[in-house]
Amino acid sequence: MKEPTEKQGRNGIQVIARAADILRALKADQTGRSLGQIADAVALPRSTVQRIVAALMTEQLVIANASGGGLRLGPEVNALAQATRYNIVETCRLFLTELAQATGETADLSVMRGAGMIFLDQVPGTHRLRTVSAVGDVFPLTATANGMACLSHIAEDKAQNLILSEWDRRGMSGNLSAIQSQLATIRRDRLAYDQDAHTKGISAIGFAFTDLVHDVLAISVPMPSTRFAEKRAIVETALRKTAGQLDKLMRT
Repeated sequence: MKEPTEKQGRNGIQVIARAADILRALKADQTGRSLGQIADAVALPRSTVQRIVAALMTEQLVIANASGGGLRLGPEVNALAQATRYNIVETCRLFLTELAQATGETADLSVMRGAGMIFLDQVPGTHRLRTVSAVGDVFPLTATANGMACLSHIAEDKAQNLILSEWDRRGMSGNLSAIQSQLATIRRDRLAYDQDAHTKGISAIGFAFTDLVHDVLAISVPMPSTRFAEKRAIVETALRKTAGQLDKLMRT
């Protein structure tokens, strides 16, 4: 069998890169996009997009929206995402275990999914009085340590849109300038805090990171507010250590 030429290799890499751009464009708008909208989003000719989309549809990575809203990510993407999610949970399980041992408090892993934070894993603390959240629970963005950490980790305009959307959906009003100031502090110091903001009697500290498939996740340590002052420095030190370790890991 003939080996591919260097030019053919470059062309193949270019097609893969363009296909990835198309999938990301569809990820950004899960209601569906037309070929023209995709072409505009990825800055490619419509004919090129049509050819790549046809190949992606053959592999069920892209499907036509049944409601007539254009094209959207297909079931095979979901299957791949589930496999990846399992891997990130496994990757972070040791970090959560070490955090729980170092602090005595519960350690959580959650992922930012559009309008909220979805809990993926949890290692309970050693105290009899401890916080527990079920895997699959969805928490808001603006009233939680993990949510605020993730908001600080994305582009400012996207974070603002998510904040305003959450306030509108929950019938809330808030001070946008104040929350933007909080996010600036989190970007500088890495750690985000929730002191009785989401649930009375529970406080938390957390940080955000981006994984190898560009999902934004958070690791947080919730605790009864009665222990917050006592445990704050210990938890901050443990979380900063974990954040540094994860940053190195996600760059490999």
